[in-house]
Amino acid sequence: MEQLANYENEVSLKYQVYNSIFLTLGLSGIRKIGIQLPLLTQACKKGLEAGKSPEEIITEFCETTTPNQDVFDTLFGFVQFIERQIVLIDALEDAAYDKIHDLKGAGSYRHFAKQLRTDQNKLDLVKAAFQTYRVRIILTAHPTQFYPGEVLGIITDLSTSISNNNLPRIKELLEQLGQTPFFKKTKPTPFDEAVSLTWYLENIFYHALPAIYEEIFASLGDRADEIIGQSSLMKLGFWPGGDRDGNPGVDSSTTLAVAERLRGALFRCYFKEVRDLRRKLTFVKVQPIIMKIEEALREAGYYSKEELPSISRPELIQMLRDIEKILEDDYNGLYTRDVRAFRHKLNVFKYHFSALDIRQDSRKIGEAFEAVRSSYPQYFPADFDSLSEEDQIEVLFNIKGNVGPSLFEDKIVKDTIESFIVMRKIQESNGEEGAYRYIISNCRSARNVAQVYALASLTGWQGNKFLDVIPLFETIDDLDNARESMSKLYNNKSYRDHLAFRHNKQVVMLGFSDGTKDGGYLTANWGIFKAKENITSLSRENGIRVVFFDGRGGPPARGGGNTHKFYASLGPTIESTQTQLTIQGQTISSNFGSFNSAKFNVEQLLTAGLENNIKKNGDGALSIEQRELLDELSGISYATYQRFKKDPLFVPYLEEISPLNYYAMANIGSRPSKRGGGQGLKFEDLRAIPFVGAWSQLKQNVPGYFGLGTACKQLDENGKLDELKQFYRDSLFFRTLIDNSMQSLSKTNFDVTNYMRKDEKFGKFWEWMYEEYKLVEDYVLKISGQDKLLATNPRVKASIDLREEAVLPLLVIQQYALMKVRELKKAAASEDEYRTYEKLIIRTLYGNINAARNSA
Repeated sequence: MEQLANYENEVSLKYQVYNSIFLTLGLSGIRKIGIQLPLLTQACKKGLEAGKSPEEIITEFCETTTPNQDVFDTLFGFVQFIERQIVLIDALEDAAYDKIHDLKGAGSYRHFAKQLRTDQNKLDLVKAAFQTYRVRIILTAHPTQFYPGEVLGIITDLSTSISNNNLPRIKELLEQLGQTPFFKKTKPTPFDEAVSLTWYLENIFYHALPAIYEEIFASLGDRADEIIGQSSLMKLGFWPGGDRDGNPGVDSSTTLAVAERLRGALFRCYFKEVRDLRRKLTFVKVQPIIMKIEEALREAGYYSKEELPSISRPELIQMLRDIEKILEDDYNGLYTRDVRAFRHKLNVFKYHFSALDIRQDSRKIGEAFEAVRSSYPQYFPADFDSLSEEDQIEVLFNIKGNVGPSLFEDKIVKDTIESFIVMRKIQESNGEEGAYRYIISNCRSARNVAQVYALASLTGWQGNKFLDVIPLFETIDDLDNARESMSKLYNNKSYRDHLAFRHNKQVVMLGFSDGTKDGGYLTANWGIFKAKENITSLSRENGIRVVFFDGRGGPPARGGGNTHKFYASLGPTIESTQTQLTIQGQTISSNFGSFNSAKFNVEQLLTAGLENNIKKNGDGALSIEQRELLDELSGISYATYQRFKKDPLFVPYLEEISPLNYYAMANIGSRPSKRGGGQGLKFEDLRAIPFVGAWSQLKQNVPGYFGLGTACKQLDENGKLDELKQFYRDSLFFRTLIDNSMQSLSKTNFDVTNYMRKDEKFGKFWEWMYEEYKLVEDYVLKISGQDKLLATNPRVKASIDLREEAVLPLLVIQQYALMKVRELKKAAASEDEYRTYEKLIIRTLYGNINAARNSA
């Protein structure tokens, strides 16, 4: 309860105080809007409670409260004011992060290390785990972040000023915020996205990850260097500029430019740090060494774009060790810790800062492969098409030839071939870890992996390759077939030889987002769990160490929620020697936007994995009875969700009632909002982010729970409710599933669309969703034993409540505008007549997304 009290004091109360400052700033029209907004909020609450539609609420409010004001000017004014209120909430939460989170409590490395000190056996197990365990965080540019860079900068400065109680500076920043635009007139390019995310590398991760490293170092005692060595306990991955899946704006020139940007940013950070070190290390025996290091890093950071520094990384680390020894022996250890901190950074970031992953859809890879076959038939057996899959795979893993991109005119085919050449160039300029992972989206079979391997061989990768080919299994069917696909790879001698060169390690990626979209919340999570078990057992049988890479988004519907609990709950049947996951959109800024939040959230991932690595005697394993319960729940949930998504009204509902079609107009990301180039919208073309985001904007959030209520009800009718309650108490995995679903429910508000009850076309469809929502809410409370949602996590509930209160008028305004557009289109009005309403819809997207912080 202490954290809840701190939240109320440091965030809720201060929000009321600082929010009032907006009214004193003298900005054009802001005082009038600020005074009228609480009236609108009350009108929305009372109107929705009375069953009024958003159109009725807004029309009545404008006629009675603002009769002499232009309707659109007034509504846009409310939107802009609320956008800035949400920024204030974000800044207050960031400023109070260390007060509203227990940074030394459960999940922190300090708490974890404290427990180890009392158990020598566990300490020994952890020391062994450090030889293999890694955390890899991959930053993606998926479009779920609506803050432009200028606003992110204001949030950072505002958080600092709030922490320092600097009221004059707070007023300045709020005034700056009031006059800074929140929208972009043009879409960002993939390079723009890379530049934006590089800010987090330079300003947050560059400082936070080595700080964790130092805590680990200190906890291991005299043998710390021996235990950790030069291993990278934490690594970063980077998708902007390398992720080609559905993004025609990414090509080889983009990839090379982003790699150069990453390299330059890192060496400029290194140079500045060494320059500061030299000001401290003014000692005769040390100065020649540090000056040599400084000059090499200056050259790499400011002049050389393609060559590695004149001092190799192992040489540089040894030079730093030499300095440390001199300082210890001759200068009382003065500044030793500063030098060691720089050495930690070299272990974490090496010479590339963040590994640039390449990703492409299996269908596009297949098209490129067929184009190569057609143009270079001499490299393939004449009877290739008639060969079995195993024989085709054998051919592909042993193929030799020389293929260049210049022969091909198709843009995607040419770029797919060039991407392998580009990866080698990046390895030459940024080191081998600069770009060595090729991810196959929508991977269907072992043949997809073999095609990538063959294209690499045909474009110049000779002999043993510093290359990881990573299949990404996403749909429910692909998850079910993942073991078979991996078995075919493991049974191929040539590929096994390749894995032997890669230390017998295979990375497998699993997609929560598309899995949930395809099979529903419960089935996707259980399907991924079982796929991991199947691949783990297969890999162990074959002497392969499998590493799972989770494609996760922000909300539970996309694999988000409490990630620490998720990774701590996996148990011994799933390999967990490494934790790899994607971080995107607002989740980057909310969970990793400051030093404290980044350090705390990375520690959560680190300790969850380490806890799994020291579990013994099957601790955390699901029993046969628990697995049967999950199978039964999943089967019912899956069937329910399939009926729902295949309903002929499913896609029309999203198109007409939600702002789905307006995501592409918001200019927040470089990727198109749907796959395929056709005019009509098909379910399979929907991207996971706008799909989940549209449900979030509606405040219905069905991807985060739909089907779970019907499944629980059926088991209850079969006399199994007590078993579900016991399952919740005994299993962290099941408890995490239920608790994360509660987050989706807590951000749900069917009152906003209650008017749809009477809709001739969608009324019964809306009732279906509402009834399932009420079922889920009823059963998660019964199963968890809580009297209200998130009762055991009151701080999170308080944050959600504050944000939902702020955005309620935005939700009503958005639905009002959508209703007006539908009316005008039905009346065959001209585009000009509803264009302003569409602009209003687009603007409401911003605040709703930012307030949720993990909406897509």
